[in-house]
Amino acid sequence: MSSAPSDRPGIARLILILGALVALGPLSIDAYVPGLPKLTRDLSASASGAQLTITACLLGLAVGQLLAGPLSDALGRRRPLLAGLALYTVAGLLCALASDVWALVALRLVQGIGGAFGLVIANAVVRDRTAGAAAARVFALLMLVAGVAPVLAPIAGGQLLRVTGWQGIFVALAALSGVILLVSLIGLPETLPPLRRRPGGMRAIRPVFTRLLADRVFVGYVLANGLAFAAMFAYISGSPYVLQEIHGLSPQAYSGVFAVNALGLVAAAQLSGRLVHRAGARALLATGLAGSAAGGVGVLLAAVTGPGLEPLLAALFVSVTSVGLVLPNAAALALQDHGEHAGAAAALLGFSQFLIGGTLAPLAGAAGTRTAIPMGVVMAVLGCLSLLAYLTLTRTPRHPTGTPDLGRLGAAAAAAADPRSRR
Repeated sequence: MSSAPSDRPGIARLILILGALVALGPLSIDAYVPGLPKLTRDLSASASGAQLTITACLLGLAVGQLLAGPLSDALGRRRPLLAGLALYTVAGLLCALASDVWALVALRLVQGIGGAFGLVIANAVVRDRTAGAAAARVFALLMLVAGVAPVLAPIAGGQLLRVTGWQGIFVALAALSGVILLVSLIGLPETLPPLRRRPGGMRAIRPVFTRLLADRVFVGYVLANGLAFAAMFAYISGSPYVLQEIHGLSPQAYSGVFAVNALGLVAAAQLSGRLVHRAGARALLATGLAGSAAGGVGVLLAAVTGPGLEPLLAALFVSVTSVGLVLPNAAALALQDHGEHAGAAAALLGFSQFLIGGTLAPLAGAAGTRTAIPMGVVMAVLGCLSLLAYLTLTRTPRHPTGTPDLGRLGAAAAAAADPRSRR
């Protein structure tokens, strides 16, 4: 998204809007996790039943992206996005009125579908405008903007629980979605002109998905990204019970721990954005995946040996922070050769994240509030599998002459797009 100086305020506004869209889906989980134990008691649900509200939202975020990607490739980015935000807003208000856990699970599924439109379309907009290392830097900027909200969300959620129930958190999320809807309506331009759209919608997407899934390197980046992301969601799903019920943290203290880990993730993403032109996206991705695996193993060891809270918190910090290196670089690498189907490729990337996370995250609470071992096992296995997928599926260069240097390509693309370079 290189731009002349006079265009920079517009670029900054666009990144802020895209960051809010990317943040909305994860915020649907982060803001109310401090209230999970209270929600469990209020709805007379089991710990695993309450965790299904997370699972349903994750599955909605996964399935919704498969709808949003093809629709945005066929209809443009704006119309599907606005419809998804409207759906999210209505579903959030209805979540606040849910009287039993199963109604909440169903509504959370719908809410996740609405939030998915913002996630996939924001990624597609980035790919509409840039590629290569330049895309990795924009994704890192999005993680900075989007990361501020998850840092504040659990703190705000914990404080809201002082004056209201978990229902008030859902009302706040619906209000936030309404604001983002209004801002997007006014300030988000269409980035996919009619001549570049792919007619046919869902009917035409099957061969596109088939081609994408036949690309072993693309699949490798998608799996590495999705498995590392799922390890983080095992932490999100299991840590409210592990840290509050087993280790006795208050909702407010837990929110502080959550915020520190989220700050680590954001800091890692920003470091990635600064280093990507020199170190390369693949090296940064490999570092992040190794950190995710090591952190997961550390969580498992801390749970098994039971040495106290501090080693567990340190391992959780390493695991979550490492994801800040994984997400922007995996997205840039996965999408780099698929600009003509950016919406569909971004949809598969996001689908894998939330499908794997939604399916496996509830296993973190398999033992209820008695032990942290299930959370450790899930985080360790997923972290190691993400590194294995990267090492085995993406090591073969895409091109006979070798993998393109994303740093040079990104810099060249930015220079070519900058009007100053033609003076």
